[in-house]
Amino acid sequence: MKKFIILFNILACLMVFESCSKLDVDVESQYVKENFPYTTADYTALFGTMYSNLSSQYGVPYWRMQELSTDAAILPARDGNFDDGGQYRQLHYHTWTIDHPNVRDIWQWGFGGINNCNRLINLTTESVASDASKAKSIAEIKAMRALYYYFMMDLYGNVPIIDTFPVSTPPGNQTREKVFEFIEKELLAVVAQLPVKDNTNRILVYGRPTQAMVYALLEKMYLNAEVYTGKARYTDAVTMADNILKNSNYSLDAKYSDIFDVNNGPQINETIFAIPYDQQIPGNQITRFGFYPALAAAYGINVGFSISMSTTPEYYNRFNLTNDIRNSFWLIGKQYAPDANRKPDLTKPVYVAGTTTQIEITPDLILKPGKPMDLGNTVADQAKGVRSVKYWPDPNAIQATRLNGNDMPVLRLADVMLMKAEAILRGATATTVNSELQTPLVLVNKIRSRAGAEAATTVTLNTLLDERAREFSWEAWRRNDLIRFGQFETEYPLPNDVLKMNKDLTRRIYPIPANELKLNANLKQNPGY
Repeated sequence: MKKFIILFNILACLMVFESCSKLDVDVESQYVKENFPYTTADYTALFGTMYSNLSSQYGVPYWRMQELSTDAAILPARDGNFDDGGQYRQLHYHTWTIDHPNVRDIWQWGFGGINNCNRLINLTTESVASDASKAKSIAEIKAMRALYYYFMMDLYGNVPIIDTFPVSTPPGNQTREKVFEFIEKELLAVVAQLPVKDNTNRILVYGRPTQAMVYALLEKMYLNAEVYTGKARYTDAVTMADNILKNSNYSLDAKYSDIFDVNNGPQINETIFAIPYDQQIPGNQITRFGFYPALAAAYGINVGFSISMSTTPEYYNRFNLTNDIRNSFWLIGKQYAPDANRKPDLTKPVYVAGTTTQIEITPDLILKPGKPMDLGNTVADQAKGVRSVKYWPDPNAIQATRLNGNDMPVLRLADVMLMKAEAILRGATATTVNSELQTPLVLVNKIRSRAGAEAATTVTLNTLLDERAREFSWEAWRRNDLIRFGQFETEYPLPNDVLKMNKDLTRRIYPIPANELKLNANLKQNPGY
């Protein structure tokens, strides 16, 4: 399957797409009679641009905007190393600027994807395919365009709505509510034309829009509707969840680790939408930044990684349930080589290079006095901060790219279930699915049971947020969750910290990038910037 996706994306990378910052360029068709796409293979390669663009930035800059701005992940300096102009601490302290590289790059990534989708709609409309075939293809493109728009609305709030290609007049911003309405309308219009995953087509639809993908994205929108529009839509969120929960082809996988493994893919039952990665598909560098490099040889890896990214002590402390398998995907304490079941082999301690001192990773993030978010770079300093191996390190990683082969889930069944539980806690009515009354307690305990954790006896919004932290660590949803719960501005001071978090509520959306404002006078900056 991954070789199929690799070929799919290699062909796709031959195509060219425009970013939102180039709306004033006179565009003539790159296609002439001799190279206009005609066959199914032509269109498969053409549509691949939607997916290759998505994977290119999701696993690093997009992920950083969603996770490094929260308590879930932190990328401190190590005696000046990994400072990179302060961009990571700016995310941590909510002090990013209108020219922050992630703010700039992800705007271009998102609107590059949107404009490419608009171009593909034009080409599909002009094709010689049957009307039925055109309708299905356009539904796929519009669903992908809606996903890009969701990312942009969630990050930047008030963004332009662009649904034509080329664009003659640079567009101005629309309100977040208007963008929400546009995405909702688009998704509801195309859902019936999209495939339903079953056991006969799971490979073909993997990493592509399905009806369940639309329902899960709408559920996410409705759960956050008060943030996005000021209007509660919790009953609608439950309705979308039930549309998925009724499909027996989605179920919780028995092993939590399988979902994130190097060899994950269409065989994962709970995946609703994932982004495929491999050595030829760039974008996933979780191991490069989050793994502890001195352990590489013990894990069968022959490349060098970073020493910097970890989680905060406060976030790690939420992994406190007895026998919870999710606790084991953090590196903390004395380190051993993993056994065949990926558990620490206590007969194989791993030592600091050239010594008989066992490596010990500590949760503390004690900063060096007078240095901004800098832990120092001694052997002991390098071991500060709990590391994640949720996306298990890829033994096939190569030094040239240090890319992971783990596909990254965007939407999965566990999220659908916990979103439904939250919507009910916030006022929706519990519903019965497959003869089971699904209360928040029932739904949460399904998740805990799969993890091997003790059952909950009661569920509140606060305990549900902690459950989401345990279940979705490093899956790029923490910022979204904290904003919805009103906790995005919660500060966890680091020892010897000389910097303070910017707690202004306007930081709940990112600014319009400086270069985009210069290129397009019709754009208006978000409040607070």
